[in-house]
Parts: sequence; structure tokens; C-alpha cells
Amino acid sequence: MTPLQLHTYQTPNGHKAAIMLEETGLPYRVHVVDIEAGAQHHPEFLALNPNNKIPVIVDPDRGRVVVESGAILFYLAERAGVLVPASEDERLATLQWTLFQAAHVGPSLGQLWNFKIFATDKIPTVIERFERESRRVLGVLNGALAARSHLAGSYGIADVMTWPWIHAAVTRIGLTLDAVPHLARWHAEVAARPAVQRGIAVPSLQHEQAA
Repeated sequence: MTPLQLHTYQTPNGHKAAIMLEETGLPYRVHVVDIEAGAQHHPEFLALNPNNKIPVIVDPDRGRVVVESGAILFYLAERAGVLVPASEDERLATLQWTLFQAAHVGPSLGQLWNFKIFATDKIPTVIERFERESRRVLGVLNGALAARSHLAGSYGIADVMTWPWIHAAVTRIGLTLDAVPHLARWHAEVAARPAVQRGIAVPSLQHEQAA
């Protein structure tokens, strides 16, 4: 199999694709897209994704370019036959939690990250708004994980989709999981997976130097 081409950077969305590649064992090569330097706006990257967002997967053997992290995770799981939902109920639950991450988890935490960490002007009312919404979203996840070990039942796409943002919440945004013990348990268990530990390091300094 020709290695897949992963165009990515050190962000939660980028980590989703790298973790899934590590979980599936599919061969891949990393292309660093330095979004802090504006590389996502270069013509060669826009030719892959006109929406100028990472990650992007190129599958040379199938002649496919796949964008949007959720679509990438489903594609990689099906490509490898790994972490594919085992039943119709699990497939539906996986889709629901994947979309929940895309619509609520990422946007809420991303806005909080921006206004709390990156914004020059720290506006208390705006930060409070997104902190409140982030806590609400974490509570939703905590409730789901009180009833099951992973979001869709068994470990799979929904967990890979969601974990990098929860990890960013506690390591980069300054939130804690003290009030959401089921989510904290899940976060720690997923973090202990070797594939997750490898994926969270992509792209590494070595990849950046090679690029």
C-alpha cells in the first residue's frame, strides 16, 4: 500500500487524524502545514482544501483527497477495517457524537481558547460566556460516559474525534475535569493508549525539520 499523505499541524483537529492513523496501522507520511506562518493559504494547500483547514488526507492508491476531520476518521476506519462501528446502534451513536464534537465541543472550546489565551483584549463577559458553555458541553459528555465506557459503546471514532479537544481543554485552556469524573476517567483511559500517545506527538519537531 502506498503511504497516505497527512497534511497537518499541532492542533486538536490535526491530532484526530494522526491518532486514527496510529490506531489503524495504515502507513502514512506527514506534511507539516505551519498554520501559524500562514501555510494553509498557500496555493498548493488550497488546491487540496479550498477551505484552508487542516487536516487533509491524500490517498494515492484510490486517488482521493479527504478533508474535514470527522470525514477523515470515518474514511480511515473503513479503509483499514479498524474501529468501524459494530452494529447499527453503534453506528448511529458514533455519528451523533461525532457531530456533537464538530458542532459543540470544538467550537465552544475553540472560542474559549481564542478569547482566554490568544486575544489581545481579554473581555471578561465573553470569556465567561464561553467558559459557561464549555462547562455545559463537558457536562453533556460526562453524563453520556456515566452510562458507558466510551461515547458510542466501545472505543472508536467518536472517542478519537473528541479526545484531542478535551486534552487541549486541560493542558492548554486551563480547564479542569474535577466536576466531571466520568469524563476525567475516560480522558485518562484514552490518554493511556499507545496509539494516542504516538498520535498526539504528530507532527513532531523531527517532522518539522524534515519538511
